[in-house]
Amino acid sequence: WWNDSYHETMLCFTNNIPQRDGGTHLSAFRASLTRVMGGYIEAAGAAKKEKVSVSGEDAREGLTCVLSVKVPDPKFSSQTKDKLVSSEVRPAVEGLCSEGLSTWFEEHPVEAKAVVAKIIEAAAAREAARKARDLTRRKTAMEISSLPGKLADCQERDPAKSELFIVEGDSAGGSAKQARNRENQAVLPLRGKILNVERARFDRMLSSELIGTLILALGTGIGRDDFNADKLRYHKIILMADADVDGAHIRTLLLTFFYRQMPELIERGHVYIAQPPLYKVSKGKQSRYLKDQADMDAYLIEEGSSDAELDLPSGERRTGLDLQSLVREAKAFKAGVDRLSQRAPAFAIEQSALAGLFAEDSGDPEKAAARLNLFAEEGDGAWSGAPGAQGAVAFERVRRAVTERIVLEEALIRSQDARRLAERAAAFEGLFDTPAVYRRKDKSTTIRGPLDLLDAVLDAGKKGIAIQRYKGLGEMNPEQLWETTLDVNARTLLQVNVEHEEEASDLFAKLMGDVVEPRREFIQENALDAAVDA
Repeated sequence: WWNDSYHETMLCFTNNIPQRDGGTHLSAFRASLTRVMGGYIEAAGAAKKEKVSVSGEDAREGLTCVLSVKVPDPKFSSQTKDKLVSSEVRPAVEGLCSEGLSTWFEEHPVEAKAVVAKIIEAAAAREAARKARDLTRRKTAMEISSLPGKLADCQERDPAKSELFIVEGDSAGGSAKQARNRENQAVLPLRGKILNVERARFDRMLSSELIGTLILALGTGIGRDDFNADKLRYHKIILMADADVDGAHIRTLLLTFFYRQMPELIERGHVYIAQPPLYKVSKGKQSRYLKDQADMDAYLIEEGSSDAELDLPSGERRTGLDLQSLVREAKAFKAGVDRLSQRAPAFAIEQSALAGLFAEDSGDPEKAAARLNLFAEEGDGAWSGAPGAQGAVAFERVRRAVTERIVLEEALIRSQDARRLAERAAAFEGLFDTPAVYRRKDKSTTIRGPLDLLDAVLDAGKKGIAIQRYKGLGEMNPEQLWETTLDVNARTLLQVNVEHEEEASDLFAKLMGDVVEPRREFIQENALDAAVDA
């Protein structure tokens, strides 16, 4: 049967033994399919009308077939039985398939018309791709220099010593060209987003100017018959995109291109992802680059914990590494609170978790209400807590003659996120039954829970430092770009590898393909795990 994909899927068996390389039964099936389809299309006059020549390859595009034969004494090309060579199989398979296909086309004219339309479309695309490939072949490696404003090539001619930086945007490309080591670092700026090759036919992909420029720069050619990884001009292809949502999208489009069209480059370990920093922090005359928000938080926690102390109600004092460890626990705890904070106020989620309200045996609503009163200001009424309808818990108080009410629904209390938050809360058991005090450099802050502690330490960590956030690579001057991304001795690169072929292919098809439903399901399942940089 045929589908909307562009790939042929053939599974061949002899006496239930799979043949990876096909054999005479596969050759017979293909011959009969080509003959029957060719005759049907010629009778309909479709090929002449569209002015295309149809081949067997066109007829098999998007075809999925399981071909199984029973043979009394089969002969194979080797002991692994990967290829059937029994000659007597061919006429039998060819005759049966021809008869069956002819009958099916006669009995299903509507479906046959759709199949013919797909085959004609495939033939037209193949012809367009051939013309585009012919144009690409005429470009030689010497013509790379005729790409002014695009590729800034390097002097090194040994691919093993050469690097190509594929940079997002002209502004970043300009800085990269100035900052690079001209001896062995080439820069190719890509303006805009490249085509999503997961959704595009081969001919349309080759007609894309951005992809054409990329293919020329790499020097490998493209396509089943023309790609040659040995002709790669740079053995390090480094994707350099901004550390924001658009940058991530461009990086994903490039990875889709390499995975679908040049997988051998990934297999050989030639594709890398640059890790440009998101922040620069300066303290006095010293500067430091930080890759992302997680690195930034870790730096601020380290700064805010140095020369600081946390006096707990029990009389215990936390300082140094002990304090840092507790703040990191608070950061993980806050991530759990954030997941639930769209359904109730963050302070109510925090204090309910500390009171044991989300534990399996459930806590006392009044105990949780008592913790909420830690946040009460002078003149505020006291919070009271009680079980609500359908397993909910309700907190209520009167503040300035207005009744305030917070309801935690049963679905929230019994959710998996609430259970995980309860496990995190165990790290703070007994620490904040009454307010603690955080002290640093003659300044004291009242701490009523993990969120207060995290905020106080992060705020203290920011004192005396200048923070610069880079929205894009284009905001960096050449010196900064060299220090962070281009310098071999200082930069961080991620090598792209495929450990699980089927999972990777499925993920690209799901996230970058035409079908919306699997992508929607994936987003819904993983939305809470996403770290969104606002």
